[in-house]
Amino acid sequence: MNHDKDYPVEFINQILQEVKTIAIVGASKNPKKFSYEVLRVLHETGYNVIPVNPKEESNDIYGLKCYGSLSSIQHPVDMVDIFRNSEAVYEVTEEAIKIGAKVIWMQIGVRNDKAAEVAEAAGLKVIMNRCPKIELLRSLKGPLIN
Repeated sequence: MNHDKDYPVEFINQILQEVKTIAIVGASKNPKKFSYEVLRVLHETGYNVIPVNPKEESNDIYGLKCYGSLSSIQHPVDMVDIFRNSEAVYEVTEEAIKIGAKVIWMQIGVRNDKAAEVAEAAGLKVIMNRCPKIELLRSLKGPLIN
């Protein structure tokens, strides 16, 4: 996948339709943080959302049990949404591969080409510098009618 060009709408929509369980690495319990808002919207839209933040391990974020790491989650994860800086993405990606995730999604402002290359070589789909909440809301609007 060429990550320097816009992702095809079909590619993004297919991911959003196929995934059921999304782990959000870097989830925050602060309702003013963007990661909290993304978690809330994805959860309210029907996704099984799992917050991941070692500082909040075993606490609840938006009423959902928070895990300290991806590897501590006891059930399959389809997508890992990363709210960490670009340098931290590689380690998260390695862990996502180990747990059998199918998609790595790096939030707006987050890009790590080496992590993307490793993930894609392992068969995962990768999106960088985009927000699933924004893409989900865009897909729900459907095509514009003139």
